[in-house]
Amino acid sequence: MAEMTIGKHIRLSNSYHVMHFLLETIQKIVCNAQMSENNKYEIDISIRTTYLPDQSSEDEARHVFAYTITIENNGLVATQLISRHWIIDSGDGSIQEVRGLGVVGEQPLLRPGDSFEYTSGTVISSSVGSMKGSYQMAAEDGVHFDVSIPEFILSVPRVIH
Repeated sequence: MAEMTIGKHIRLSNSYHVMHFLLETIQKIVCNAQMSENNKYEIDISIRTTYLPDQSSEDEARHVFAYTITIENNGLVATQLISRHWIIDSGDGSIQEVRGLGVVGEQPLLRPGDSFEYTSGTVISSSVGSMKGSYQMAAEDGVHFDVSIPEFILSVPRVIH
């Protein structure tokens, strides 16, 4: 008969209980590690768009939009934005991909709890389109990861109800 003492208070006296206790403990450790890993690199993205009528021209199929993005580090590790990848759908069948270092000339370092906000713009040929993409990030512990930028709609006011 196997016997195991855990700390000062738990005494397990048969093989089944020892194995069961060890399996539960391992599962808890793995679960906590996964939860910790999931929260370790947590970047939240929020987006606001604005149509710019004074820079747009319906006759020239030119619709200009500004978008303001807030990037918030709700994780446990400082993280730097290295590059971006955008997929811009003009809504008329044309797709444009944009890749580049940083955003608006910066590669911000976001410590846990920090946020970074920037405004940029795009031009599409139809009155309704969309954008989506990703940021490529590097955490201070050496881990590189992508943050998905959810798809958002670019729409001339009063086109989508």
